[in-house]
Amino acid sequence: MSFEFKHGFSLGVASAATQIEGGECGHNWNDWYHQGKIKDQSNPARATDHYNLWQQDADLMSEMKIQFYRLGIEWARICPNEGEVDESVIAHYREELSYLESKGISVLLTIHHFTNPMWFEKKGGFLKKENMQYFLDFVALVVQSFGDLVSEYITINEPNVYATISYFFGDWPPGEKSFGKAIQIMSNMSVCHIKAYQLIHRMREDMGYHNSRVSFANHVRVFEPADNKNPWHRICTKLSERFFQGAITEAMCTGVFKWPLSKNHEIAQGEYCDFIAINYYTRTAVTGFGDGTKQNAPTNDLGWEIYPEGIVRCSEKLYQVLKRPIYITENGTCDNEDSFRCKYIYEHLKAVAESSLPIERYYHWCFCDNFEWIEGESARFGLVHVNYETQERTIKNSGEFYSKVIAQGGVTDELYNQYVKPQEYHY
Repeated sequence: MSFEFKHGFSLGVASAATQIEGGECGHNWNDWYHQGKIKDQSNPARATDHYNLWQQDADLMSEMKIQFYRLGIEWARICPNEGEVDESVIAHYREELSYLESKGISVLLTIHHFTNPMWFEKKGGFLKKENMQYFLDFVALVVQSFGDLVSEYITINEPNVYATISYFFGDWPPGEKSFGKAIQIMSNMSVCHIKAYQLIHRMREDMGYHNSRVSFANHVRVFEPADNKNPWHRICTKLSERFFQGAITEAMCTGVFKWPLSKNHEIAQGEYCDFIAINYYTRTAVTGFGDGTKQNAPTNDLGWEIYPEGIVRCSEKLYQVLKRPIYITENGTCDNEDSFRCKYIYEHLKAVAESSLPIERYYHWCFCDNFEWIEGESARFGLVHVNYETQERTIKNSGEFYSKVIAQGGVTDELYNQYVKPQEYHY
């Protein structure tokens, strides 16, 4: 039951600005709440109040032995209006980044994580090619402001999820339901990533830094036919995988734009990721064009299948596209009672530890419970429990387990018996 991590493998935690910071920032998720579109009516302006409690959170991370943190910044907070920069917000983030550095916590900085300023959204957001320059101007501002403090960057988080849920299923802002628009978003975001990749490297090299690592966080899942003997299920499996992740992965990693994405003649074929960044959660059982779950499969509190071997299957697939070191930039589960999270973490980390792939880092999603997009405060993914009324943080049983796994460089029999074994039959 025990296992050890390979030399150089590290554990961290991840978060997103909108999900933790709180505040009325004039972005599309503030607006979506005011339209009454959050399932439990919870308000992202509350979240975990991290913008004010960031030092407390950093101290707690340090106490938990966490040395790697994927941190997001809020575009709408930094640029509240078109052409405007709030220097006090820049100063705030610089203070937070410097404090994390003083605590020995290395930051992987996420530039875009689903959230747009409303002034950008009203211009059509990423749907219009002419708007891409606004994003690239923001990227330049980020590097100019934080390039001396941060060497690792995620340009865009899960562009396929953003495109699919916001523009195909219509559950997220702006609530569109158009296959063509979803594909256009993926095409434009692919170009944005490639140009941002080049820009970050160029700017940091001009600043005298040659250690930049840049990628995008790719949400990938295992797609399998619900019934392997059903030809329709098999066809839909191939098409779903291509539409959701196959085409965009190839475009963003290598600059090769193939069907169904729109070709872009400005982009040359090349290599546009310094590491493969994988967000992995589940497997989809395919019967048509939508999510599905295998019959009798173990699931979490949101009904997502728990499928640990998928983390390696997806890593292998992406490694074939571009052979780079692999970071698992998100992996975690919705477990509101914290009754099976230790088991979940153990099974996924064991799969990673036993893989021969060059997986260098694993970021647990997430550090503390937070505003989980359309689910609001009802879905808890954190290692740390948050009482939203008081904003009190309490390390969960799974958080204690994670800290000990970090300290011991793996899972001993003693750790397994204490934390994992009691959860053996919880899913």
